[in-house]
Amino acid sequence: MENIQKQIQDITLHATEHDLVLLEQLLKGFQLWKSGKNTTFISSLLQMERKITDDDCEITIPISPLLYNTLYIVHGGITATLLDTAMGVLANSLVPNGYGAVTTQLNINYIAAGIGEHMVCRAKMEHKGSKTLVLSAEIHRSDGVKIAIGTGSFLVIEKRI
Repeated sequence: MENIQKQIQDITLHATEHDLVLLEQLLKGFQLWKSGKNTTFISSLLQMERKITDDDCEITIPISPLLYNTLYIVHGGITATLLDTAMGVLANSLVPNGYGAVTTQLNINYIAAGIGEHMVCRAKMEHKGSKTLVLSAEIHRSDGVKIAIGTGSFLVIEKRI
């Protein structure tokens, strides 16, 4: 505990305004994780808000400096994570109780820079078999411009609990 407090004290003592924004984003993600609102730490860290129906899954995340690459746009890995998560959440909602779906292939086409206030990813099912699922998804930024499209294949496996 003392080590963590010392690290935070050292960081804040020499922090720029940008550093403090990043630290605040990290702490907010950690607080979301501790609240139990999200099921994974990555969804908490990215502050994912999701809406799921029988037919699709929509996940929204705010764009912040925490997500930037060296060009000050959303890192492609964050875009990939958002696509994979939206498709994965939907895939897992479609399998029978006692089963889960894991990604076996992820294809992405990046179309535009991730900038603005937030990104919204919508996933839908393209094929549902007994052992595999194929889904597609699109990400749009807050001004409506499409950032990326993707498809994913998912393997249905029995959960081991």
